[in-house]
Amino acid sequence: MRSVWKKLYRNFKLWGGAEDGVAAMEAAFVFPLLLILFLGVFDMGNGILANQKAIRASQVTADLIARSRTVDAAMIDDAVEAGRLSFQPMDTSTFGVDIVSVRFDDDANPVIVWRETRNMTPVSDVLSDVVPLAEAGSGVLVVAVEYQFEPLFGNFVIDAIPMQEIAFARGRRSPVVWRN
Repeated sequence: MRSVWKKLYRNFKLWGGAEDGVAAMEAAFVFPLLLILFLGVFDMGNGILANQKAIRASQVTADLIARSRTVDAAMIDDAVEAGRLSFQPMDTSTFGVDIVSVRFDDDANPVIVWRETRNMTPVSDVLSDVVPLAEAGSGVLVVAVEYQFEPLFGNFVIDAIPMQEIAFARGRRSPVVWRN
């Protein structure tokens, strides 16, 4: 009976001192953490890219509209479409734009000349935003772009991230951009 216990003790000691599966166990513990970290960095990178695309979309739309003295519905449609295309290859179903042409009267008070809003609520404080740009007799074009970024992997942790970017532009051919 004593020899059986000795054999069991010796085998147990050999098994307890073996290091064959240590690397596999460490990998099993570390791999999920590394995977979560990698996917988080991927989503964060896409979020930064979406924000950069929102900035570009607002600037492109403002620039295309500011090129003319007067714009019509087709020109506005083309400018909004160009802004939307700035988001490619991302999903643009949550893309929204608010375009406001503002003129400053003789006392440099801002007055909205026209406004076009699509797929978003209009920006409420446009007139207060343009006060630092006020020059009597001039104007400014304000283009706000909204986008709801939905993380690909982290959507079970956080909801969509709302992004809003605003671009300001002066008319190139006239102080105020008018609408037909």
